[in-house]
Amino acid sequence: MDEEEIGRETSRLEAFSDGVFAIAITLLILNIKVPGKDIGDGKLWEVLGQQWADYLAYVISFVTILVMWSAHHNIFRYIRRTDHPFLLINGLLLMGVTIVPFPTSLLATHFSQENNARAAAAVYSGTFLFIALCFNALWVYASYKDRLLDKTQDVSSLQGIAWAYIAGPILYLLALILSFFSLWTTVIICILLTIFYSLPSLVNRT
Repeated sequence: MDEEEIGRETSRLEAFSDGVFAIAITLLILNIKVPGKDIGDGKLWEVLGQQWADYLAYVISFVTILVMWSAHHNIFRYIRRTDHPFLLINGLLLMGVTIVPFPTSLLATHFSQENNARAAAAVYSGTFLFIALCFNALWVYASYKDRLLDKTQDVSSLQGIAWAYIAGPILYLLALILSFFSLWTTVIICILLTIFYSLPSLVNRT
């Protein structure tokens, strides 16, 4: 396989992945329902206010998927070629991305119900644990002995990326365990991790 064909293979995979991210983000708005005409005249503001959980879920899901897309894009800065196992791992990661709106909406809807909120928080943190494991698998597979990496790129930050990804599953697992005892602790850990992964200067440090 020549260099041009290799470039096409990686470009096709990244384009497909970008499409999945784009569709996942676009479909988020469908979870917000437009109030019908049967609500009664003068009740629109009240009904819109009652949907606050849906608005919150939309914003959180949008930002989270955006951060994951950025991290995924950053990985492909270092990828030179692909193979079948890499495609499958990337597919599992994309499956996790498309699931994100469900646990986010679930948590926002049941946040005020103590027992249900803990169950929803477990689903929420468990989803991100799965995604974090997929990100780790994707990076470890690609970077092991420079299997799929582009050696012409600056790879001085590879160790920093590896450590950043390792931290994800550990902290998401902690969040999952704590979801059975403290809802707010779980939510705070997940929010802080999203903020952390949104800062490339931290994720890519050596």
